[in-house]
Amino acid sequence: MKRKVIATLLTATMVMSLAACGGGGDNGSSGGDAGDSGASSGADSGSSGGSGDSIRLVNGKIEVDAQLKKLAEMYKEETGITVEIESMGGGIDIQGTLKGYYQADNMPDIFVNGGSTDFGNWEGMLEDMSGEAWASDTDAAYVDEEYGTIGFPYTVEAVGLAYNADILEKAEIDPATLTSPDKIEEAFKTLDSKKGDLGLDAVVGYCAEATNLYWLTGNHLFANYIDGGLDRDDSTYIDMLNDGGKVDEARLTNFAKFVGLLNQYSDPALLVSGTYDQQILNFASGKYAFVTQGSWIGATMTSTDAEAYESAGSFKVGMIPYAFEDGMDTILTNSPSWWSVFSDGNAEEAKKFLQWCSESAAQQVLVEEAGFISPFASCEYVANDPFAQTIVDYQSAGKTSAWHWLSMKEGLAQNYTGQVFNDYAAGNLDTEGFVKTMQQVIQSCYSN
Repeated sequence: MKRKVIATLLTATMVMSLAACGGGGDNGSSGGDAGDSGASSGADSGSSGGSGDSIRLVNGKIEVDAQLKKLAEMYKEETGITVEIESMGGGIDIQGTLKGYYQADNMPDIFVNGGSTDFGNWEGMLEDMSGEAWASDTDAAYVDEEYGTIGFPYTVEAVGLAYNADILEKAEIDPATLTSPDKIEEAFKTLDSKKGDLGLDAVVGYCAEATNLYWLTGNHLFANYIDGGLDRDDSTYIDMLNDGGKVDEARLTNFAKFVGLLNQYSDPALLVSGTYDQQILNFASGKYAFVTQGSWIGATMTSTDAEAYESAGSFKVGMIPYAFEDGMDTILTNSPSWWSVFSDGNAEEAKKFLQWCSESAAQQVLVEEAGFISPFASCEYVANDPFAQTIVDYQSAGKTSAWHWLSMKEGLAQNYTGQVFNDYAAGNLDTEGFVKTMQQVIQSCYSN
């Protein structure tokens, strides 16, 4: 298997050796896309993988470079092992850069992977960490059926219908009761009738723009059709999807009706042509009771949009499930990317470092200083993020579903389903048309 990967890489040697500018950002989306950030800093990229007393880690989130270097200093003081941190962020194709490192025999011992496509680049070349203590302390590890636990989760993100808790309280709506489409529709109607008193522009901030926000609809919203209400290991609907593009028509119809509610109660100014920045700014400003985004918006609300958020009272937030069928009580949580250990590097020391990263001293830095939401059940720290406590509460209650959308065929959201959501929002499709068109485009994608 390794020879197959090497042969593939050799055909692209010239490309990979020049990989210095790759895919752009995701307009705010971080779910599953961490492998595509870029300009490197930190450790000299010319240094080889770690020796017996050192290891090298390629990090895909440059915004936490300082915190990871602090961990490295702490670890060296405790163990004598040097951890070189090489951070990338801003535009470079990380996977392309890593392939170039492979060609130059310059692989790091630990590096970031952002989903099944990234992991597929290193098939048979990563350490199985199933036996590590941390692996039994989290639901967010990346587990491959053939190769075992090959991804260490360092943070958790959540997909759910985010809400302004202060507004719901003023409207006398208990979010804990919103676990059916009828209850949610009733809440939407109540809020819509009180928009003036509550200072709302709309009940929901939902954008179905297809060019730049296809990931919001085609990945994160559609993910609820795939996993909503299911146990984390239930892969029923992703398995159907990957079996030639099959769907459960009854479930998809219920999902479509719920999306219709979002269309009906959303801000018409943003619904078809809005931007991520405006969507989050309006929510942070208290103009929407709900917003169709994941937990990553907390960082935007407290940084870029901090002034607007403070003016709106720094309101409490939460999440409810996209309950398009009765009784759905889970939000979707996962690590947006993972750290993997290269088998031909200093694998044993790398695994020891990752185990240490899952324990108290390191978790305190990662949670309280880097702002990560811990994926580990034993962690006693809660990040200073608006959505952190909500995610911790859902995790503690065992009310989370997985992110099987990461295993959809590449390009499905961007080139196929994102446009269907846009057409539905624009009124070009009714519910039945949405279902039929979605079936057609999915089958078309998988047949290609």
